[in-house]
Amino acid sequence: MATRRRRGEDGISFEHRGPCRDPQRHRNCPGLWRGEITLGYTGDGKRTRRKVSGQTKASVIDKLRDLHNQLDKGITPKAGYVHYTLRQAAEDWLAHGLDGRSPKTVTKNQNVLEPILKVIGARKLRELTATDVRRALSEMAAGYSTAAVSMGHLALKRAIRHAEANDLVSRNVAALADTPKGQDGRPSNSLTLDQAVAVITAARTLPVMELRPGLKDVRRPAELMHAYIVLSLLTGIRTEEARALRWAHVDLDGDLAARPPVPPHVAVWRSVRVHGETKTERSRRTLGLPAVAVEALRAWADRQAGEQLAAGDGWQDTGLVFTNHLGAALDAGNVRKMFKRICTAAGVGDGWTPRELRTTFVSLLSHRGVSIEEIARLAVHASTRTTEIVYRRELRPVITTGAEIMDELFTAT
Repeated sequence: MATRRRRGEDGISFEHRGPCRDPQRHRNCPGLWRGEITLGYTGDGKRTRRKVSGQTKASVIDKLRDLHNQLDKGITPKAGYVHYTLRQAAEDWLAHGLDGRSPKTVTKNQNVLEPILKVIGARKLRELTATDVRRALSEMAAGYSTAAVSMGHLALKRAIRHAEANDLVSRNVAALADTPKGQDGRPSNSLTLDQAVAVITAARTLPVMELRPGLKDVRRPAELMHAYIVLSLLTGIRTEEARALRWAHVDLDGDLAARPPVPPHVAVWRSVRVHGETKTERSRRTLGLPAVAVEALRAWADRQAGEQLAAGDGWQDTGLVFTNHLGAALDAGNVRKMFKRICTAAGVGDGWTPRELRTTFVSLLSHRGVSIEEIARLAVHASTRTTEIVYRRELRPVITTGAEIMDELFTAT
């Protein structure tokens, strides 16, 4: 005679789907074996249960044993998650683990994860091993830069950590794998002094910019990119800081009668990042403006006032320094295209990007003999180590300082 199972023991029974042919062992009976495990109790006293099924009693016992193993490892078995894959875990992290991040950040993480998910995305998360992760990273490294592989590995670790926090996996196997070296990426370049002068001259003298139809801004005056390039090159501000700069944060006159005198300056307090924050807290800074930058910004301010008058009621009063023909923020893609055209006209080639104006700023200061500590302070690097790693070939260990040198270099031009 069968005895009642004790409290806490698993329940196993046979569910008939036809007439019973073997009351003792149900060997030839139509139906399935069912197993049940109690996980705990809800706040109102109801049992939380997980059920499994199988064609044989032995398979059900194995599944119940596996559930117990998960509980022992701190994993809470959840219905429907037996076949939970790495791709599902990544999608859940992208959808729910990046709250507060911009859509651009989510897309970036999705893009660097995709090469990894193509290789191991179909693997069940519970069965994923460090060997699988190493294999996927190695395949990604064969076609991507080291920086992209590092970002992909970091995103994978964060996605699995999100599943780990939800008790869907016992450990983060991605953290057990090292990041392999990928392909050599495109190195940042810097313009020489002669090239920088040629670019500034081309920006000042080129006629109205003609961009292909379909872009947000079709015609742009030369004063726009001349001011943009001069400001970026002579102060070293980042591209996202330049596009978010407001006239309220620009003082082209200063106050020379004050004690101490206040020179013309620009307050870099914003960027196009989420919520308008700069890259770091230390990136909020006020920089003195070289005379060449003051002249370029004055010329652009006059031209922008004419555009505002021409736009009439269609003008968007954003207060931004660098705008399209209706006062809205400049599109990053248009800035890159206009900058490439200027570089081509200057005879330095079209393989340059606006962010390399910042690299040129550092390199010119270094070439002129500014100390690495002063360069790191002006460029708002976290430490001189960042400056050394990125600009080591250009550095010279002689001490002097910033905006005055830029005046000396560019006033004559």
